[in-house]
Parts: sequence; C-alpha cells; structure tokens
Amino acid sequence: MKPLISLLSLTFLFFYLHPIPTLSSADYDASTTETNATDFIRTSCSATLYPDLCYTSLSGYSNAIQQDPASLARIAIGVSLSKARHLAAYVSNLSREADYGADPRASAALHDCFSNMDDAVEEIRGSLKQMRQVVGPGSESFRFQMGNVQTWMSAALTDEETCTDGFEDVAEGAVKTEVCEKAGKVKKLTSNALALVNSYAEKGTK
Repeated sequence: MKPLISLLSLTFLFFYLHPIPTLSSADYDASTTETNATDFIRTSCSATLYPDLCYTSLSGYSNAIQQDPASLARIAIGVSLSKARHLAAYVSNLSREADYGADPRASAALHDCFSNMDDAVEEIRGSLKQMRQVVGPGSESFRFQMGNVQTWMSAALTDEETCTDGFEDVAEGAVKTEVCEKAGKVKKLTSNALALVNSYAEKGTK
C-alpha cells in the first residue's frame, strides 16, 4: 500500500504547487464581449457586396466597434480612406515616371486616375468628418448629415471606377495590372463602407 500512498501524495503535491488556472469573470466578460462584437461585424457585413473582405478588414477593430453601427460605418470609411490615400500616392509616383515613358496612353490614364483618386480621397475624408459629427438617429439633422455621407461616398466610388475605366485602351502590362488590382480592392472597400453607411442611415430614420 505504501507505493500507492506515495503516488497519491505526489499527485496532491503537484496540483497544490501547480494549481489549474481558472477563467475569471472579468476574462469571461471580455471574451464574451469580443465574441459579440465580431459576430455583430460578421452579421453586418453580410449586407455588403464583399462580405469576406468586409469582415477581414474590420474585425481587427472589434474593441472599438463593439455592437455600434455608427462606429462600424465610421471605421469602415476610415479603412477606405487609408487605402484610397495609399493608392493615390502610388499612382502619383507612377504618373511622374510615365511622363518619361514611351506609352502616351498609359501616361494619360495614370494622370487621369490620380486626379480621380485625389477627388475620391477628398470625398471620403469629407464623409469621415461628417460621420464624426453625426447627431442621434431620428432627427432631421441626422437625415441631412447621413445624406451628405451617402452622396460623398457614392461620388468617391464613381471616381474610383472612373480611374480603372481609363485603362481600357491601355496595352496589357505590369503597370495596368497592378493599378487595376489595387484600385479594385479600394473600390470594394468603398462599396462596403457605403453599404454599411446606407444600413445605418436606413435604421436611423425608421
């Protein structure tokens, strides 16, 4: 019997010195809150044209979004703005290099694209500024402010589409492919942001 007693004693000693970690109520609440927030983002993104991209681009902001549709729309606009700025800078650099190239069509398309993207950046920036000032849902001011955001985001999406349309007559090549691929992603992010804005505006005016 002594070996058995010794084994039981060692087992007791091990668990006494190495207690099993437990999940505190605070940890549980934080985990539940984060899960609820990511579920809210996933559900809201289902109303967009590109739900997978919507979720992956916004799920990292779940702590800031929580389950607030206004924060969701605002952060979606911010993500769109960031990508549009990067694309505008990228196209600007390419357009300067293209001035010394042999393809006048590519040069013209890049300059036009930069002009369109520059306009889109300003429109998205205006949308984000307006979203930060939006009053509570249900009021006439809310409808007016959200109307501004919807108009500017729609205009930005049109400008982004015009950017890629300008490359239709440009010969296939690395520059055309890269610009159109990058612009394509920006268009999807802007489209998603607009869909979330529309959803918030619709719920806030009921």
